[in-house]
Amino acid sequence: MEIRNIAIIAHVDHGKTTLTDALMRQNGIISDESFSMDSNDLEKERGITIYSKNTSITYKGTKINMVDTPGHADFGSEVERVLRAIDSVLLLVDAVEGPMPQTRFVLKKSLELGLKPIVVINKIDKPASDPARVHDEIFELFLELGATDEQADFTTVYAIGREGLAKRKIEDTSTDLSPLLDVILEKVKPATHAPNEKMSAQVFNLAYDNFLGRMAIARVYSGVINSGKEVLVKNEKGNRKGKITKLFSFEGIARKDTMSAESGDIVLIAGIPDIYIGETICVDDSVTPLPAIAIDEPTLSFNFLVNDSPFAGKEGKFVTSRQLKERLEKELEVNVGLRVDFSPDQGNQSGPSFFKIYGRGELHLAVLLENMRREGFEMQVSQPEVIIKEEGGIKKEPYEEAIIDVPTEYSGTVIEKLGKRRGIVKDMSEKEGVMRMTFEIPTRGLLGYRGEFIIDTKGEGILSARMIGFQDYAGEIKKRDYGSMISMVSGKAVAFSLANLQERGILYIGHGTEIYEGMVIGNVLKGEEMSVNPTKGKQLTNMRASGSDDAIFLNPVFALSIERGLEVMSGNEYLEITPQSVRLRKKYLTEIDRVRSNR
Repeated sequence: MEIRNIAIIAHVDHGKTTLTDALMRQNGIISDESFSMDSNDLEKERGITIYSKNTSITYKGTKINMVDTPGHADFGSEVERVLRAIDSVLLLVDAVEGPMPQTRFVLKKSLELGLKPIVVINKIDKPASDPARVHDEIFELFLELGATDEQADFTTVYAIGREGLAKRKIEDTSTDLSPLLDVILEKVKPATHAPNEKMSAQVFNLAYDNFLGRMAIARVYSGVINSGKEVLVKNEKGNRKGKITKLFSFEGIARKDTMSAESGDIVLIAGIPDIYIGETICVDDSVTPLPAIAIDEPTLSFNFLVNDSPFAGKEGKFVTSRQLKERLEKELEVNVGLRVDFSPDQGNQSGPSFFKIYGRGELHLAVLLENMRREGFEMQVSQPEVIIKEEGGIKKEPYEEAIIDVPTEYSGTVIEKLGKRRGIVKDMSEKEGVMRMTFEIPTRGLLGYRGEFIIDTKGEGILSARMIGFQDYAGEIKKRDYGSMISMVSGKAVAFSLANLQERGILYIGHGTEIYEGMVIGNVLKGEEMSVNPTKGKQLTNMRASGSDDAIFLNPVFALSIERGLEVMSGNEYLEITPQSVRLRKKYLTEIDRVRSNR
């Protein structure tokens, strides 16, 4: 059977997973209308793909291996690895938004690898869709990214992923996705079939199984790979021996136990516990190792500590340093974009010890924390910091390209805010009352801005960013214009006290919330820090006066989620994360300890 290997790449929310689901439904892989490739709980809730997933369909006697990739920039390293294992890509672009930052990122990587993308202009049924304009923008992007003449002569398919239909020409009539599958068979070369050569395969992704341990997802480039056979694992540092204990191929979304797989196929390999991305699995020393796969550097870090607040251990099952360490080690088995420094006693003499965690962005780190709290873990983390490097005595920091779409009336506020955060406007264009602005800005400048952006644009703005590399340090960036409202007592917050406090700032807690001394219960619009007593009730006397017994109205609470907490916290605070709560607290809980630490 012929094999075609493709990946579906796009900016976040342009319809990759919806299209993959429709392809599987129409080819009999699944019958459940509610099924989605986004099977993880967090993916379902957020509506984004976080982990790349493999599936396959059989069409006209050809097996098509497909990889659904994440669209968010924080998970871009997953896309890079996948591109090394496939023969072509479907580049999905929204018929209204056109090419966005992640479109540029994934397209650039695929062009550099010599792949010839098939362009799918999706969501052509949207009222504001303009496929002709988007096609021209994609062509310009191809030229801008240095595409060869052959790559720039791309095939375009028009689709409505949600309805499961595709057309070669926009005026064609269609009832299914067969035009797209026909284009794949025509334009994508069959995977190299070399069963008589010596076996070689390269790992491009990792998986984990509670029974089989760490597993490798690999593309077989030559020969036949067999279960139960001794193999040689090669990398830049040397060779080591291993044995394949289990071999699986993909049939739809299910993995099928198999004894062997031929070149061109994508397989799941168990039995090599220390296997890693980019390593070559082969039969003997005479096989040349395949080129290594580079993994993106982390851009953010934070300190990860055992929860030591007064409420520690009340909600979580796993609270000790050993349990947290074991969980992080398990995460490292599959999350290759993450790095953890387990060096003992990293803390200074006065503070607690901690693990240092390095990741690709706020969302990347927040997803890890959210998964851990759902599993019953308690922890606390420090404010995320950008990783700053030194090259030749010059400080360098990560920069991002941010593309912002906002209604024209809000553009001035956005430019002013990002200007203060060292953002530089690179391009501006206006269409039908929507301003599109491209900024180059230090990652430090974007940290903590997304929440403000939603408020400034009344929820109508779209902000997308991608890392463009390390550049010269931009200098100091002042971001926080407000201070913290800190509880000076422990107990239960009462509405009478909160009604007075809400005039001073925004509250994170409501009536009846359990609080402790040193907990941050809100922010203050003026000043740096304010100690308050949210447990103070009304003085009860038998005196009555007009106006003193008015009803109490509390504003809606600014409830802290993990991402919101990471955005609003300051350098002298910890974010306490438990299975049921997210709280902000000062590192030093009592006023006297805070004064001492500032000396």
